[in-house]
Amino acid sequence: MTDIVDELKWRGLIALSTDEDALRKAFADGPVTFYCGFDPTAPSLHLGNLVQILTMRRIQQAGNLPLGLVGGATGLIGDPKPTAERVLNDPETVANWVLRLRGQIERFLDFDGPFAARMVNNLDWTADLSAINLLRDIGKFFRVNNMIAKEAVARRLNSDAGISYTEFSYQILQGMDFLELNRRYGCTLQTGGSDQWGNLTAGTDLIRKAEGASVHALATPLIVKADGTKFGKTESGTIWLDPELTTPYAFYQFWLNADDRDVANFLRIFSFRSREEIEELVRETAERPQARLAQRALAEELTTLVHGADQYERAVAASKALFGQGELTELEPATLASALAELPRAEVAELAPMADLLVAVGLAPSRSAARRTLKEGGAYLNNAKVTDEDAVATEADLLHGRWLVLRRGKRNLAAVELVRG
Repeated sequence: MTDIVDELKWRGLIALSTDEDALRKAFADGPVTFYCGFDPTAPSLHLGNLVQILTMRRIQQAGNLPLGLVGGATGLIGDPKPTAERVLNDPETVANWVLRLRGQIERFLDFDGPFAARMVNNLDWTADLSAINLLRDIGKFFRVNNMIAKEAVARRLNSDAGISYTEFSYQILQGMDFLELNRRYGCTLQTGGSDQWGNLTAGTDLIRKAEGASVHALATPLIVKADGTKFGKTESGTIWLDPELTTPYAFYQFWLNADDRDVANFLRIFSFRSREEIEELVRETAERPQARLAQRALAEELTTLVHGADQYERAVAASKALFGQGELTELEPATLASALAELPRAEVAELAPMADLLVAVGLAPSRSAARRTLKEGGAYLNNAKVTDEDAVATEADLLHGRWLVLRRGKRNLAAVELVRG
């Protein structure tokens, strides 16, 4: 058991809370039954969702009871986007995504012992609910002036897109979730991102009016990267938790390439290392930034946590091999393919001179520049230096009969895939 409020505050995981002193007392008197909701608006969760999942894990480990809610009902609507209406997915798609997201969340929570987690689906209490009963039993507690004052709604009302009644009603459904979980399981805390604060407090207000009870909401901050770019995004897109959408290698590389200015914050938010371990890592990284000790520790812990130790080891092996510190020929086809998928690449129907391949993958701006790079010893084929300006890649060079790895200098990598007719 730990003082979980102090722990979350040190890790920078409390942006807003309804009453911190009351919440601290509730935890002390615990256990607290709490929930966090995830809507199936995509086939996978992403790094932003991971903040919420790991916060749930921390609160559970401090001796509390988590409810993981996947919104089979709210996923059919979606909470208001900042700029436009959501595309409404068909029920079959949403039901499939519910199962996928549920499986992802379950990996991080403990379903045994005195603080066992439970998974719930809000479709269970909304599927047979009539519009009349919703309006009479729930809608009567909501005041429209309060609803339109919610940040997400107000932003849309002031935009050219406006907002449909469907998305406007989302906060009623999320508020009802908290009420239902409070009645069924004694749930007294909802967690979520600070961008969901209006929806979180819709639930606390509803329970106060309907049950005369005081419950809690806690919101984590949105993560902002030091360079101003959006957290969890790269040039190739969103970092998903599903290995089919974001390879374990790409996931590993995301953490390994974390900006020195961000890594201390990332460690506090995502790592389960102790405060002392994290502070020591941050200190060592500041003294020897070139060693990237904090980034490596973070990449190991998070890749192992999300994808398993085996996938972490494969990602490390691929990373080393690509930069000449291991044998490319020893990488399994799937591991090599996932690593090369993150590189600039070109598909060719037949093998060509090295100079042409360097241009094709963008490692040289022209054939003459490519030939100059070769002559000066700055070009590599499968980690072997190539100095012959007229060198031609052959079938014997192909890795697993399919790929070539090209490198210019120490860090500039690209891939060539031979596509046979």
